[in-house]
Amino acid sequence: MIVTLLEILAIVCVAISLSHMRAAARRKNSQTWDSLVSRLRSDWSARELTEHFLWREGLDARPEDTWRRIRGPQGLCAMFHNAGVMVEMADFAARNCDSVDCELLETLRADAMHIRISVSIALLEYAFSQVNDAISVNSYRAASMYTGMAARMTQLLQANAAGILPDFVAAM
Repeated sequence: MIVTLLEILAIVCVAISLSHMRAAARRKNSQTWDSLVSRLRSDWSARELTEHFLWREGLDARPEDTWRRIRGPQGLCAMFHNAGVMVEMADFAARNCDSVDCELLETLRADAMHIRISVSIALLEYAFSQVNDAISVNSYRAASMYTGMAARMTQLLQANAAGILPDFVAAM
């Protein structure tokens, strides 16, 4: 009796998981450039970190200034969220554009992973202590990678979806 119930429970769990995966795939296939750009968090921008934010890698800020310029945890959360959205944009480009540079896509995916790790570490350190050198360094590292990823995303959009570039720049 119990074994039968466990089998039924396992089948129900698998069916629910498969239906969630199918719904996620359907949502993913129905995305547009506009819907992806609209998901970018525009309540924070890395423009304070460098003059050429979307056009060139690198920061004008020092590690000590980065925490203040990104507005602390607010900027870190925005970077974490936007990195995920930019990966979805890269995946969208890979599915819908023939001439996408595969190396650039892999770089964007790796950047997003590194940004999310650095942001998570900085937020955990911040949750357990006051702002210190380690938090400043992790924030600086995340912000530096974020500006590089944004510059590469701009490059990808210029080559494959130039019409959406102004919306992307405005959202960032």
